[in-house]
This record gives sequence, C-alpha cells and structure tokens, in this order.
Amino acid sequence: MKRLALALCALLLPCAATQAASPGYQPMDNPVGPKAWWWDSSWWDEGRIPVPTNHKVESRWIEYQNGDTAVPAMIARPADGKKYPAVLYQHGRRGLDDLIQAQVKRLAARGFVVLAPDVFSGRFIEKLPIEHDYAIETDTAAGVDVLLALPEVSTTQACFVSQTRGGYITLKAATTHGKQHNGIACYVSYYPHMQDPNAPEPMQVYRYAPEADKLDIPVLIFIGDQEQYQRRRSIETAVQSLQEAGKDARLVVYPGVGRGFDFRPAHVRSLADDLAAQDALMRATHFINANLAKHAK
Repeated sequence: MKRLALALCALLLPCAATQAASPGYQPMDNPVGPKAWWWDSSWWDEGRIPVPTNHKVESRWIEYQNGDTAVPAMIARPADGKKYPAVLYQHGRRGLDDLIQAQVKRLAARGFVVLAPDVFSGRFIEKLPIEHDYAIETDTAAGVDVLLALPEVSTTQACFVSQTRGGYITLKAATTHGKQHNGIACYVSYYPHMQDPNAPEPMQVYRYAPEADKLDIPVLIFIGDQEQYQRRRSIETAVQSLQEAGKDARLVVYPGVGRGFDFRPAHVRSLADDLAAQDALMRATHFINANLAKHAK
C-alpha cells in the first residue's frame, strides 16, 4: 500500500508542477509598499487616520415611470436639509431587502443623496431570479434622470454604486443605454456580476461582458480574496483589460472575506467583514467625491 502511494505521488508531482507553471489567468493581488495606490503616508509617517463623515440619515419612498412601468425607489439622504452629491445604488439578486436598504443608508450617511430603484418589484420579479430581464436595465437608466432632478442634489452628474448583479445592470445602463457622461460620472461596484447572467456557462467562467470594455468613466471595484472563482476571474480580467487600455480602473482585493462582506447579517458577521466593509465605504466615498467635484451645480 505504501509503495502504491509513493508511485501515485511520483506520477502526480510532475503534473502539478506543469499546471502551476503554465501561463494563463493569474489572480490579482493588491500591490505592496510605499508606491502602491493604497499607501497613506500621512498615516504611516505622522500617525493620522482619516476621519469619516457622519450624518444622521432620513429616507422616503417614491415611484417613477419608465414607459408603462412604475418603479418604486428608496431615497436616503442626510437629515439636515442641505444639498449633497448624487448616487444611484442598484441592488443585486437579493432585491432591495432590509439588509441592502441598510447599505443605502450607510452610503447616505457619508454625505450623499442616494436613489435606490427596486427594479424587481417594479416588474413583479421574485427575489433571487436566475434569468435576467434586460428591461430592468432601462429602469435603472431612467432612474438617473429622476435622481438628478431632485431639488436636494448638488451635482449635475451622479455615480453608480452596486453589488452582485446590480453591477451588470449598471454596466449596461452606463454603456448600452448611454448614461456614462450623460448623467453618470463614475462606476463603483462590490463583487459585480461582470457577465450577462443569461450567457452560457463557459462565458460565465472564462469571459467578461464585452460592454465592460466600453466603459470610459472611472471604475472602482471591491472583492474579497475568497470570491467565487467564476466571478473573480471575470471581474479581474475585465479590470485588467480596462487598465491595459489606459483607463482609470482599480480593483481592491480584501483578504479573508468573500462575497457579502458589505451586508452579511450580524449573526454570521466576522471582524474581517466589518474591516473590509468600512474600508470599502471610505474608499468609495473618496472616489465618488473626487469624481463629482467638477460636476457641482
């Protein structure tokens, strides 16, 4: 039995070495050292930590029309009556449930007017759908004009923020439905589905949606290093393609977490989830403010 085990090891080791050395997809990691994009000299050299902006939040619900469809939407904003930059938050397969509504409020607490369309309810789509209804992309696109028309908004452009399938919906709203530079100035997404959900399985694993290459607004994406392989690969290859084309695209990979780190419920939440979620929210806030500053009214 021992001889058989040794023989199997001898056969398998060359194969494993060959596979490890073979070229192809390699997961992306955050760069290391003082020249990395994430390096903060004021913290390292002077001990200063950025202070987050915090606002008490108020929320309300509206409906807006997209053709014959009435789209319900949540609006969350600081409860001080002042004007703030515009953000459209697009939910993913979970729908706009209580956990995701809390995400919308956390974003608003940083100093934004956030419109969150409930595109599933507007078309009577059940939570966690398998198939993708392309019509909901137009509901999201229509929401941009509704958001920018709100009197409490301080900018002439908005930024998309999304998670899971919402990343694909906002990708299509920005490109296919023409909202980038026409209401949308930047794209932020948490572990987005970067492929058409209706595409066949090989496309889900080995390709990303061609619309990603059409993005020419700044892009910021967050994932965990435990992200599902078939999702992580399409996200990373899409970001790499944008970077190789000279576009402003950045991927942040958080160690020790997987998808859901931003909204995972309290009874299963880890310290790593909270650290990643808070850091991502701070980075998203800075990124959005930087890209909307030149679009102030």
